[in-house]
Amino acid sequence: MFNIMYKLMFNKYFLTLLFIANFLGTIYGYYWYKGQLSETPLYFWPFVPDSPTATLFLCVLIALILVKRHSGLIDALAFTTLIKYGVWAVIMNFMYFVEIGYVTNVGLMLICSHSLMAVQALLFVPHMCIKLRDFFITAVWLFHNDVIDYVYMQYPRYGSLDRIAEHIGYFSFWLTVIVIILLYILVPVEKRDHNN
Repeated sequence: MFNIMYKLMFNKYFLTLLFIANFLGTIYGYYWYKGQLSETPLYFWPFVPDSPTATLFLCVLIALILVKRHSGLIDALAFTTLIKYGVWAVIMNFMYFVEIGYVTNVGLMLICSHSLMAVQALLFVPHMCIKLRDFFITAVWLFHNDVIDYVYMQYPRYGSLDRIAEHIGYFSFWLTVIVIILLYILVPVEKRDHNN
């Protein structure tokens, strides 16, 4: 099974399908945030719709692969944000189910789609290679985003979870630490010479 998936990740037709699926998901994701963005100052907009921005990074990564180009920074941003916000959304939806006392269809859809985000991050590792500067820029981006979300309170609004925002912020900080460690462990650093 692993060999089949590995081969698919180098198949341009499969990658094209993944690009289309993620591009459509990205558009839907930004649409999902339209209400919150309408109440958010423009300078915070890049930091509010976390999940669609993660899939946007993945779309850029796939497009670069298809045209035989590479960006270590896009690799690092895609890998970390896909895992971080994929896992974050799954856990938030389970917490929301506990909060309201039942399971919703929308919540199940979000759990499935965001789980796939994290899985895709791991599947694309064979295409990834970063430099140390990519690693550090990505770490700054992620921690900066946490500050915007939980100091300036621009985190994604979801149900009644606002009342425990400080606990979610603490969890998000450690999730950032974990994905940065995973990036360093799983993605080759300065092993190959690519165009950046």
